[in-house]
Amino acid sequence: MFQELELALQTLPSKALDLAVRVLITVLVFFVGMKLIKLVRKILRKSLTHADAEIGLIQFLDSFVKYTLYAMLIFAIATNFGFDATSVVALLGSAGVTIGLALQGSLSNFAGGVLILLLKPFKVGDFITEDNKGNSGTVKEIGIFYTKLATGDNKIVILPNGTLANTSLTNASQASVRRVDLTVGISYTADIERAKNVIRGIIDAESKVLKNEDILVYVDSLGSSEVVLGARCYCSNADYWEVRWRLLENIKLTFDREGIEIPFPQVTVHMEQ
Repeated sequence: MFQELELALQTLPSKALDLAVRVLITVLVFFVGMKLIKLVRKILRKSLTHADAEIGLIQFLDSFVKYTLYAMLIFAIATNFGFDATSVVALLGSAGVTIGLALQGSLSNFAGGVLILLLKPFKVGDFITEDNKGNSGTVKEIGIFYTKLATGDNKIVILPNGTLANTSLTNASQASVRRVDLTVGISYTADIERAKNVIRGIIDAESKVLKNEDILVYVDSLGSSEVVLGARCYCSNADYWEVRWRLLENIKLTFDREGIEIPFPQVTVHMEQ
């Protein structure tokens, strides 16, 4: 027993030195590997940019290459510490079913990301609304597992790619031209034709409304306390919100000047003696 302990103490410095050398090599390999991965990703992004690839495709491939190369780097470091490559592969193969079940959500999101890039229901920069939870915003990034939306109040919504690939959504940016639908109520005592002419004049005066497209002003419905007028016109998709807000503001201001009443909900009560 004492001989074994003495032998262990004698070999301890060499083993410690060997371990220190391995750790040092591992640190160097990891550092160099990180630099090489960054270089490969940089070259990939530049090549795809020069090839006029979509931003979403660039982001997706960049994420995929990043995770793949880091996995290869960790595998190389493991073999440096004495793990047999064949044993590691066999272990991963035997654990494949378990890993697949544990990561089925992530695998579904990965497959969803691939479908999004292939079918292109939306791309980076599009304004979308998904029907599952009603989230809406501008697509900022299509990652390997998740898509990021920026809402109107500058919040970031992170949605799984699997959900986006398997639910219906509305893409408000795919067409270059968008229709502006407006409704405004006037009182039953107001002159309908005069109010319609006022709205039509405001739309005609708006410079960003496309005059080569149909412009309609009509009675949309008869409400309990108002006659609802509707208006339709078209503008560039990029100008949609600006045109909509300006038209509504100008309609209100012009109605006030012209004495056309926009009523609030009210009830008329008749008293009998």
